[in-house]
Amino acid sequence: MIPPMRNRRELLKASRSLLRWLTPGLGVKRWFILLGFGTTLVGLGIGYVLIDLYRTVPAPRIVYDITLQFLPRLARAAIVGSLGLGVIVIAIVQINRAVLAPFTRPGHAIVDAVAEYRRRGKGPKVVAIGGGTGLPALLRGLKSHTSNITAIVTIADDGGSSGQLRRSLGVLPPGDFRNCIAALADDEALTTQLFQYRFGGSEGLAGHPLGNLFITAMAEVTGSFEKALVESSRVLNIRGRVLPSTLQDVTLVGEVVEPAMFGNGASRVSRVEGESQVTAAPGIIQRVYLQPDDAPAYPEAVKAILDADLVVAGPGSLFTSIIPNLLVRDIAEATRASRALKIYVCNVATQPGETDGYSVLDHIEALERHVGPGLFPAILANTNQSGPLPGYLQWVRLDPPVNGLRRMLAADVSHAKYPWRHDSAKLAGVLMQLLSEYASTGVARLRKGRGPLNHEWHE
Repeated sequence: MIPPMRNRRELLKASRSLLRWLTPGLGVKRWFILLGFGTTLVGLGIGYVLIDLYRTVPAPRIVYDITLQFLPRLARAAIVGSLGLGVIVIAIVQINRAVLAPFTRPGHAIVDAVAEYRRRGKGPKVVAIGGGTGLPALLRGLKSHTSNITAIVTIADDGGSSGQLRRSLGVLPPGDFRNCIAALADDEALTTQLFQYRFGGSEGLAGHPLGNLFITAMAEVTGSFEKALVESSRVLNIRGRVLPSTLQDVTLVGEVVEPAMFGNGASRVSRVEGESQVTAAPGIIQRVYLQPDDAPAYPEAVKAILDADLVVAGPGSLFTSIIPNLLVRDIAEATRASRALKIYVCNVATQPGETDGYSVLDHIEALERHVGPGLFPAILANTNQSGPLPGYLQWVRLDPPVNGLRRMLAADVSHAKYPWRHDSAKLAGVLMQLLSEYASTGVARLRKGRGPLNHEWHE
C-alpha cells in the first residue's frame, strides 16, 4: 500500500508540472484555449440533443438519478463540468506521455523538453566558420544556447579516411562534416558514438569512421552531397545545420618558406599541394590558396552569413580550416557585408606545422594577408595560460591591440583538463555575452567580474 504522504507528494508534483505548461513562451496556452473552445462547442451540440430527448422521450427513474436532477441546475453544471475538465486533463497528459516519450530522455519532464526547445528556437542566429577539431568544440557549447546554428565547413581535407574516400569515390571529404554533425547532435550518446566509431584492423575498412561511410553512402542514395548532409543530420536530430562553403572539388595549395639550406643563408619558397601536405612540409607557411580559385560559394552558406546575428571564425587550424573557407568566392564578401557581430576566436596554443611560435597578432596578420583587413573587428583570445602543455605546443602569446579599430577581447576560455584546447561551455558563454552587449550597446566587450567566468577585456 502506498503511504498517504507519498500520494500527496506525487499529486503536488503532478499539479506543479501541469501548471508549468502555462509558463509564458511555451506556445502551448493558445492551443489549450482552442481545445477548450472546441470541447465547449461539442458539449453544446450534445446538450442540444439531450435537451430535445429529455423533453420529448419519457425516461426511467434511473436517468433522473444519474443526471442529478435532484440538485439545483448550477450545482449540476459545476459537478459535471469539473468531472469533464479532469477527464480532459488526464487524457491530454497521458496522450503526451505516450506520443512524446520516445523523444524525451529518461528522467526529463516533457514540459522541460518543450521549454528548452522553444528557448533554443528563439535563440540568436549564429554562423560558425571553420573545420577540424576546433569547430566541433565551439558547436558543442553553442547548441545549449540556440538551435539557429549554421556551421560552414571547409571541403579541402585530403588526409585520412576523408582523403581516401575523396580519391577513390570522388566525393567531397566527409570527415569534418561528420564531426560537426556529431557535435550538434541533440544527445551525444550511443547514436553519436556509433557515428564516430572508427573501424580497426589493417585493411579494408580499417581507419574509416562509420559516419564517413554513412555520409558517403547517403550521397550516393540521395544523389548529392548536400542532401546527404541534411539526411545525416536528421538521423542524429542535430540542433542546427552543417553546410559546405562550396560544392566544388578544390585543392588547398600552400607556399612554404623552407629553412636556409645553403651557405649563403638563402631560403626557398616551395609550392605544396594538398591540405595534409601543407602542414607536413618543413618550413613556414607564407600563403595558401585554392585551386581552382574561382569556386562558387554554396548559396545557403552565403544566405546564412547575411542573415546572422553572430559570425564566428575559429577556433581551429588557421591555414587549413579557417582561411580556406574565407578564400571561397563570396564567403568573405558576405561576411564583410553582414551586419552581424563578427569575431575571430584565436587558438589557445600553437599548432605544429602551421602556427609554430605565433602570437595573437601573428594569427590576425596571417588572416588579413589572405582576406584583407577588418573582416573580423573583434578578436577573442585566451588569458588562462596555466597548466602543462605537450612538448610540441606553445601558448599563443597575447599582444596589445594594434590600433583603435580592433577590439582585442580576452577571457579564460581554456579547458581545465586539456588547457591547450577551448572549453566548449566557457567559449559559448563568452560569445553569448559579447552578442548581448553588442545588441544592447552596439559595442562588443567583456566586463571584468561579470558572470561566473570573471572575464577581462581590453580596448
